[in-house]
Amino acid sequence: MHPRVASTVVPRFARDRARIDLGFSGGFLPSAAPRPIEASTAVVTFVGAWIAAQVISSVILVALGDGDASSEVSFGVLAAALGGAWAAYLVGMWVASERAGSGSMVADYGLWFRWVDLVGLAVGAGAQLVVIRVVYLPLEALWPDTFSEDRLTENAQDLVDRAGGASTVLLVAVVVIGAPIVEELFYRGLLQRSLADRFNEGAVLVFVAAVFAAVHFRPIEFPGLFVFGLMLGWAALRYRRLGPAITIHVGFNLTGLLLVL
Repeated sequence: MHPRVASTVVPRFARDRARIDLGFSGGFLPSAAPRPIEASTAVVTFVGAWIAAQVISSVILVALGDGDASSEVSFGVLAAALGGAWAAYLVGMWVASERAGSGSMVADYGLWFRWVDLVGLAVGAGAQLVVIRVVYLPLEALWPDTFSEDRLTENAQDLVDRAGGASTVLLVAVVVIGAPIVEELFYRGLLQRSLADRFNEGAVLVFVAAVFAAVHFRPIEFPGLFVFGLMLGWAALRYRRLGPAITIHVGFNLTGLLLVL
């Protein structure tokens, strides 16, 4: 585990370098990372950014759709709404970093990578192909209509159907690249990293995984997303950085997308 030191002892040159170098092996990996942002600040930032994201995405859906946020819209509109939500997350995290952290989102949220993190792609694929299937086997046996294969994949299939054609490139960019980076920054980098510095890591791991699964608003997907959230959270806690969790998330989403293409 990396030692934790107060953010005030991080030299300015180290902060400035952290702003521009994501820290692949052979690049910059700080020897002393600043302490995470205070738990109370992280929670307020998380809740505020999440609420702002819901408002912004709803406004975009109404403005670019048919005047109704619940109506069926193209994937391009969905991507715009998601981009607005992600912007709210990132702005909130940037403000928290500037006002309550070291001023470097890379350092404050553990956004460091090493080449070995690429192993996470295989781990994520394995989670999608094996772990998630094992999670749902008993549920499907007990409630076959609720947890059928078609029901479990209908959300991903709907995204693919809406995208189609040239929008498939945008779909891959959103699902395989954007979502893993932004979600890991928001859930594991901001919320889990700060809470784990203040409370029991095991309890925080379970709590954040539950939040991660719940905010997807798909009850049928909660068991799988919860278990997957535990895997991502463990990786972030074990390595004290987001690189492994992000690559696992990329592998998971990429495999899930390929299964329905």
